[in-house]
Amino acid sequence: MAAARALRGGGFCCCRRLLLSSPRLLSSFSPSSGGGPRTERQESAGPGFSPPAHSRSDWIGPPDKHSNLRPVVFYVPAEESPLERRLREARQEAQACDQRFWARHNRAFQQEKEEFIYSRLKAKGLEMRDETGKKATLNAEEMADFYKDFLSKNFRKHMQYNRDWYKRNFTITFLMGQVALLRALRWLRWKKKNVGN
Repeated sequence: MAAARALRGGGFCCCRRLLLSSPRLLSSFSPSSGGGPRTERQESAGPGFSPPAHSRSDWIGPPDKHSNLRPVVFYVPAEESPLERRLREARQEAQACDQRFWARHNRAFQQEKEEFIYSRLKAKGLEMRDETGKKATLNAEEMADFYKDFLSKNFRKHMQYNRDWYKRNFTITFLMGQVALLRALRWLRWKKKNVGN
């Protein structure tokens, strides 16, 4: 509950469990385990942000103003195995790809939407703002034309993004399975050693 309040408040918070409404973000989050001090890579995660040194979890930040995605600062255990490192780097790359795509997409959407509204208002002989200074708008039917056109124009881009998204997340899921197996074997070896003593 405290984590949810912190997320709504706009600050970074530590989360072990997070329900995400967008499947695009599922690739960017999974609970981490392990211990040890944070590395320099974590400290340089973002401007003016540094998770506490004692944290042993991924940290999720407020939505990015361009992509609307929540950035994740990934926890790096002190004794990270090469396989765990590959998984973390795959997750970081997936997050970076999502960030780039949605930031570009949202900027293009806003720009084309403004141009569409301006052209329709101009065709009607109206200004962008009315006499009171309030921004003029179009009705839902007129905007539906824009949305349909925008989606049609960007269909191929979305299909390519979806294909890439599935490839990246299949790789992440495969690596997560390998890491889970590695951790289970490590735990069994540790238990066998301690039971034997």
